[in-house]
Amino acid sequence: MFTNKIRLFIGTIFLLSLTILVNLRLYEFASVALMFIILLAWDYFRSGTLVVAARYFHHKEYDRAGRALREIFKPEWLRKNRRGYYEYLMGGICLQKQDFEDAGKHYELAAQYPLRSVNDHVAALVHVANISIRQGNYDKAEAYLQLTEKHQEKINAKMKDVINRLHQEIKKHTK
Repeated sequence: MFTNKIRLFIGTIFLLSLTILVNLRLYEFASVALMFIILLAWDYFRSGTLVVAARYFHHKEYDRAGRALREIFKPEWLRKNRRGYYEYLMGGICLQKQDFEDAGKHYELAAQYPLRSVNDHVAALVHVANISIRQGNYDKAEAYLQLTEKHQEKINAKMKDVINRLHQEIKKHTK
């Protein structure tokens, strides 16, 4: 929810208040300040700057979104639902840069974690299939498109149309 600069600023304020409260021997209030410092650090490692990056991503500010995502110290430490969305956003940023190799890797990882909705999960699978078609790996593309079939009743019509077009593209190249 915060950028690292804001987290550092808030943490510094709580640290200063902690030292002042300890010097004044107000240990109950000092423990509350310490609790907030720990909570701020915990939130950084478990949520990161993902909310900020998502806001930039949805406003199509991909460079700023990428910078916000790179502020995350260890993406492996994010919560499961946050990690999936992190990989999804990184895949989208790589796709915008036309780095299809990395985009495919990030979307493959995103599909392994829970995402916000079924449409996001299917979109990650479709992106991997589309990238695989571009790279000429039609078997992999077909496998990922088959994974989307179990969600057919829950996805929107636009996504169904994209899946049908990808199936046609695979048929055209495998004949």
